[in-house]
Amino acid sequence: MALSGIQIYKLLPQTNCKECGFPTCLAFAMKLAAKQVELSGCPYVSDESKKQLAESAAPPIRLITLKAGTEVKAGNEVVMFRHEKTFYNKPGLFIKVKASDPDIASKVAKADAYKVNYVGMDFTIDGFAVEADGGDFVGAVKAVRGATRRPLILIANDAAQLDSALSLLANESALIYAADASNYEALADVARKHKAALTVKADSFDALADLTQKIQAKGVEDMVLDLGGKNLGEWLNRSTQARRLAIKANQRAVGYPTVFFAGQNGAEKEAVCAAQAIAKYAGFVVLDTFTPELAYALLVLRENIYTDPQKPIQVQPGIYEINSPNADSPVLVTTNFSITYFSVANEVEGSGLPAWLLVTDAEGMSVLTAWAAGKFDAERIAKAVKGFNVAEKISKKRIILPGHVAVLSGELEEELAGWEIRVGPREAVDLPVFMKQALN
Repeated sequence: MALSGIQIYKLLPQTNCKECGFPTCLAFAMKLAAKQVELSGCPYVSDESKKQLAESAAPPIRLITLKAGTEVKAGNEVVMFRHEKTFYNKPGLFIKVKASDPDIASKVAKADAYKVNYVGMDFTIDGFAVEADGGDFVGAVKAVRGATRRPLILIANDAAQLDSALSLLANESALIYAADASNYEALADVARKHKAALTVKADSFDALADLTQKIQAKGVEDMVLDLGGKNLGEWLNRSTQARRLAIKANQRAVGYPTVFFAGQNGAEKEAVCAAQAIAKYAGFVVLDTFTPELAYALLVLRENIYTDPQKPIQVQPGIYEINSPNADSPVLVTTNFSITYFSVANEVEGSGLPAWLLVTDAEGMSVLTAWAAGKFDAERIAKAVKGFNVAEKISKKRIILPGHVAVLSGELEEELAGWEIRVGPREAVDLPVFMKQALN
C-alpha cells in the first residue's frame, strides 16, 4: 500500500538540507507521495528506508523493457502532461507481419534496414509484431529473427505455440499478445517461464484491474494493457482515463503501458490513428503498413512530442553538409537551437549554394541569447572547429560568423590563428545574396 506524505517523511533523514530542491524534507515527502518527484532526489536516504519506500518511490506506470539486439522501453511515467515535467520513454513503433506471408523475411529486412537522419539523429523502426494467422507461426518467428535483431511482439492465443516461439528468443524480452479472462492462466505461465511481458485486455477497467492482479499473483510483473476502443474517440477516452487512474488515483492495477494497433480502423486511417496514439498515450504502436513516408512522419512527430519541454529543442552539434560542399565551399557557423539551424540550413539549401554548416553546442539557445549567456563565444566556436576537424574538409581557412555576433570576430582570430574571419548578415534570409556577392 502506498504511504502518506507523513509516513514517508518519517523515513527520510529530516535534515532539511535542501539538496533535493525543496525547502524541507516534509515538502519533499509530500511531493513523493503525490508521485511528482523521485526518491533519487534525496541524496541521503538510507538503504533501509529505500526498501520501505520502494512502492511510494516507484513510478505510477511501470517500466516495461522489450529487449533483443536493441531495447524499447515504455512506461516509467509520473505526469499527466509533459509541461509538468517530461515524458520519459518514446512509444515503440512496431511493424506487424503475418506468419502466413511467404515474403515475411524480405518484408522485415526491408523495414529493418530503414534509417533516416534527422538533424543529427538516426531514426529507425523499433521492432516487429508477428501474428499467428494459420501459417507456421514458429517458423515465421524464426524467419523474422533471421532478418532482424529488433524486439518482437508475438500475437497468438495458443500457449504451446508461444512457448515454442519464445524458446527461439533466448536471453530476450518479448511481449506476448494477449491474455484475457479465458486464457490468462496458460499465457501467464508461458510469460513467467520465458520472462516475457504479457498484454492484458478486458471489456472494462474493473475487469482489467482484476485480471492484472490475478496475473501478478501468478508471478508475472511486466504487463501491457490493450484498452480496446471502437474508434479514435473511444481510444482517446480510455487511454486518458487509464493514465489518470494510474497517476492521479495511484491505481497500481492499471499502472502499465498500453499497446495500440493503428490499422484496426482501416488502412486509410492508420496514420491518423498512430499519430493520436503517439500523442495520447500509447507505449507501443503497431502498424499494419510500412512505407518510408509514413515511418518518417510518425518518427518526427514522436521526436517533437518527446523532446523535454524544460529544455530548448536542439540539434546535434557537428559539421553538416549542404548542397554537396567541396573543399572550396564556405563554412558558416551557428548555434544548435533547432529553429536557428533550420532557418540557416533551409535558406542555404534553397539557394542551391554549397556550404559547410558548423553547429556549435550552445545548450539549445539562439545566437543572441547564447552570446548574452556566455554559451556562444570565440572559445566555443574554436573548440568546435578543432573538434569536428573542419580544417581537414576545406582548402581555404575561412569561417563566416552570424552578423549579430560580429563583436566576436577579433577574439576568434586570436583563437583560430591563420583563419580568415568574415562577418555574415544578421538574418538567415540574406545569406544567399551574401554568399554570392561577398564570397566570390
